[in-house]
Amino acid sequence: MADEKADVRIDVISDVVCPWCFVGKRRLTRALDLMPEISPQVNWRPFRLDSTIPPEGIDRETYLDRKFGPDRARDMYDELTAIGAEEGIAFHFDRIERSPNTVDAHRLILWAGREALQEDVVEALFTAYFSEGRDIGDHAVLADIAAMTGMPAGTSERLAGDDDRAETVAEVENAYRIGVSGVPAFIIDQRIAVMGAYPSEALIQAINQSLEERGSDTA
Repeated sequence: MADEKADVRIDVISDVVCPWCFVGKRRLTRALDLMPEISPQVNWRPFRLDSTIPPEGIDRETYLDRKFGPDRARDMYDELTAIGAEEGIAFHFDRIERSPNTVDAHRLILWAGREALQEDVVEALFTAYFSEGRDIGDHAVLADIAAMTGMPAGTSERLAGDDDRAETVAEVENAYRIGVSGVPAFIIDQRIAVMGAYPSEALIQAINQSLEERGSDTA
């Protein structure tokens, strides 16, 4: 009989407008591909890099100039484009016209989790924003992503209402409260945290450490 796989819970705190979170997602996927001995349960948790962005979003150039200055933003984009290429990500920052409020995107991710579609929806959101330059704060865009990934009908109506809005905002605020100041943050089995888009090897090490500590707990 084949050995049973070890269940591992991985909570990923991230924002879908965070390029390093997209990189971190690819590195996590690679780490899990290299660990066939585990059965991972990956849960995507909400974070907002900038909670001051209004519901309608803000012009991207205006936002970047205010936050970083044009030269610094350009340098960051050059670095990230190169890193993204190594991870199979086609960053096209020049296509992004708006910096969106991401609360509704996080609501969609929450609903996707109930349908076992989080992986597909998170990937589609990252790709829509960073590769295609789509406004993922726009309800029509979110509804299109929902349909494309197989979410149940009715997403447009739910987005127009307040389903899970308070819960999503509260979870973001809790992340701030427990000290998460940057993302991605990977929480392994609620015991080990990896803060940042570290290489896959670091994630593998953290997962193995959690498994070792779990074994010590039951020894």
